[in-house]
Order: sequence, then C-alpha cells, then structure tokens
Amino acid sequence: MEDTRPADRTTAIPDVPTAPPRPGSGRLWLTAAVIAGATALVAYGLSALRPSLPSVLPDYGDWIGGYYRIGSFLRWIVADGTESEYAKTELSGLGMILGAWLAHCIQQRRKGGRWQGFAISYGTGLWPWGAGSAAMGMIASNLAWGWTVPATGAWQPTFAPFVSVPPAVVLVYGAGWAVSLTGAALGVLLTTPVALLAVNYVCVPLGLPGVVGATTGMWASALIGFAVCRVLPWMPRPLAAEEPRPEREPEEPRPEREKDSPAPAAEHAGERQGPVWVARRVLADFSEAQFYGNEWASVGLLLGTLFAFLLNPMLPAAGGLWPQVLASQVLTGAVAVVLWRSGWSKAGWYPSFVPVVSVAPATVLAYGGSVQSVVVGAVFGAVAAPPLAAAIGNRMPAHFHPFIGNVVSMTVCCATFVPLLALLPGFTTS
Repeated sequence: MEDTRPADRTTAIPDVPTAPPRPGSGRLWLTAAVIAGATALVAYGLSALRPSLPSVLPDYGDWIGGYYRIGSFLRWIVADGTESEYAKTELSGLGMILGAWLAHCIQQRRKGGRWQGFAISYGTGLWPWGAGSAAMGMIASNLAWGWTVPATGAWQPTFAPFVSVPPAVVLVYGAGWAVSLTGAALGVLLTTPVALLAVNYVCVPLGLPGVVGATTGMWASALIGFAVCRVLPWMPRPLAAEEPRPEREPEEPRPEREKDSPAPAAEHAGERQGPVWVARRVLADFSEAQFYGNEWASVGLLLGTLFAFLLNPMLPAAGGLWPQVLASQVLTGAVAVVLWRSGWSKAGWYPSFVPVVSVAPATVLAYGGSVQSVVVGAVFGAVAAPPLAAAIGNRMPAHFHPFIGNVVSMTVCCATFVPLLALLPGFTTS
C-alpha cells in the first residue's frame, strides 16, 4: 500500500503538478483508454468464466478455519505479501517475489538495459535487505498476532509490516542486520497491533473498509517508529544525512533511446513519457506498495493471481470479485499516471499507485462489484489520492520516510469517500 520514493530528497515531489498539457497528451489518454478497455474485456471474460471454474485450492473460509495447520499457516504468510493489492493468494506472493528477484538480478548485472524495467527499490540496491526485513516483520507478526484470525473467524491485517515500517526503515537507514532487524521488530511491536485495534474497534463497528484500519496502523506506527529510531544507539545516520547533494533541476526530456542502448538504473525524470512508458508505469504501480515499483514483480503478482483465480475464483479479493477489482485498479492506475505525469517528469517519482491499492478496490468490494463502483471509485481515487499523498509526504522530516503520506492519503480517502457513496442512487453495499 504504500511504496514510495527513495529516502533521498534532493528533488521534491510537486504537491499538485500544474504544468500545462504537453504535445501528444491525447496519445497518452488514448493509451490509458486502450489499457483500461482491454482489461475490462478480460475482466468480463473472467467473470463469465467464474461459474464453471473448479475449487482446487481451499476456499477462504477453510483457510481461516485451518489457520493453525502448518500448510494453511505457511500459505497465509506467503499470501500476505500481496494482500495490499487485494490479491491474497500464495501463488500471487510467490510470483511477485520471483519477479522481484529476477529484476534485482538483472539490475545487479548492470547489463539488463530495458529488460530491467523500472529499477527495483528505486535503484538503491537495498531490495534484499528491505525484502528481508519486511518478511521477518510479517512472519513475526503472524506468530505474535495470528491468533486473532481463528479467534475472530475473519480477515486480520497481519500483512501490515510487509508494506510499511520494516522496508521503509531500510530505505532510510541503509543495509545491515541492525537496521533490518530493528525495522522488523518495530513492525511486529507497533504496526500490527495498531492495525488490529483500528480494524476491530473502529472499522468493524463503523462499517468502514478494512484498508482504513490497516493503513492507520501503518502511518501511526511509522510516526512512532521513526522517532524511536533517532534515539536507538545502534542505528546509523539516515542515508540522506550521510550524503547530502545539491539541489538539481529535472532533466529535459530526451528522445527515445535506441533498442540496443543501455537504460539507466531508474527511468525517471529524463525518460520520454510516451505510450510505452504509460503502459509500463501502470504495470509497475502494482508492486509499488511493497517498495518494488518494477514491472517484473508486478507481472509475477498478476500471473500468480490469475492462476489462483482459475483454481478457485473465490480466493483473490476473498469473494470472487477479483475481475472487477482488477478492472478498477488498471483504470485508476492509467488515469492517475497520465493525469499526474508532470509529477513524474519534474521529480522523478509520484505516488500514482496510491488509489490502485486503496480507493478503487475498496469501492468495488464495498458495493459488490457493480459497474458504477468500478468506474466512480477508480476516477475519484486517481484524481484525489495521489496529490494528497504527495502533499503530506513532502512535509515529512528527512528522517521520516515519505510513504507516510501515501498511507495517510489512503486512510482519509477511503474513510470519507467510500461510505459517502452509499448516499447516491445505484450504490448498494454488498
């Protein structure tokens, strides 16, 4: 849910980009429409196919009921890796990790060119440490707080550390066991319990989407955790403080590179924003919540989810609505990337992924996957969530990772917009 830009703050994210439309913007909007339209057709086909699909994998109810069986427990932990994308299956988690590992290997060889895609973990080289800290935090979270799953017989936000404090601490403070273990400990001691309290004692009684409680746990624990990190004697100085760099102006857009020329470690401010860039960015945003932001990781995630759906359509999105969720995510991602592309060109990164893992899918699940829930949730999320995330993230102190702005935006938008839709005709809660 979360993901984010690097800890280096040499270039600020513009709160609300105001650059006038550039030549060729019509092509980009057409690209967004084609991407969203093609996904809608795929979603329609999957929905039509759903009644005839088998139930090879155990359904969600059996999964929760058998949480303490070793097989179910391991499945739950692996699946937690993609919970933020509303794709909680073990196949999704395995696919994403394999894709991320491939992207990291290509990047480390520095000869991948365009094949590496957007540089994983923003080209910092910290992916192994960040992923390791996230995994340790999530495993410990399930060991310490997993009892809440069978106790309530319902979903619980045990995934929260994987996409919040542990990897963010690594991105701010760098590699090393002390940093990685500290991030994992803060995740299990702060993130998960706050998220559990918010979900069970705020969201459930008030009928709010579960993402509101999960993201509340993320930003609240991050505010506390990063303050604690400043006084821990074993923590090094933040990376941004160790290597200050002068402010620099964004590069001018360059012509499209030749196919055989090497791509830089990160395709950012200088990358030509054509139709291919839009398609790649929409895809990469599916793994941005994990601080990956890479096409290979996203492809692995989506393929794994598709296979899981074909093996049991009731698993992804925990209710058979994954096709509608996918359509809403691609639509909101395409609109957000094109609408806020000046933020990408000015600063090299912009939180266009925020509605992909919050407002759009939450609206679909809240209102039963109706067409209006897919379209309205996607459009509102794309327009409102990214600039709010950027405005808050930019105002974080240097030793606080700006992902905090992303999850605050998710909390605010989902807590206000999703329930208000019930007042409109055609929106009936599922």
